[in-house]
Amino acid sequence: MSIISVKILLVSILLLSIPHDTDAQFEDYCIADEQATEDSLIGTMNWACGNGANCTAIQENQTCFFPNTTLDHASYAFNSYYQNMKHNGASCYFTAAAVLTALDPSHGSCKFEYLP
Repeated sequence: MSIISVKILLVSILLLSIPHDTDAQFEDYCIADEQATEDSLIGTMNWACGNGANCTAIQENQTCFFPNTTLDHASYAFNSYYQNMKHNGASCYFTAAAVLTALDPSHGSCKFEYLP
């Protein structure tokens, strides 16, 4: 066997020994669309909080209250609803007030949940 054949064989064996995660999934988070109107965000956030989202963290004196903006609170509520309900067919639509992102929107002590 030539040296080149041996090198090719060793590289092939090395490549085959690298584990491949075929079940890999990208994390996705549902956040408020910056272009959505304030009224739309308030209405859909209230709906999400009443229909499966855990909105405790965006209440005053809780970990995600600040920044105290409708956009930030809606993002937290939309993501909570989406993560809790996506396996039941829920989407990240919220009457066009939300978008999916692969970037974790967590900040400081405010952690956005991700459920695979």
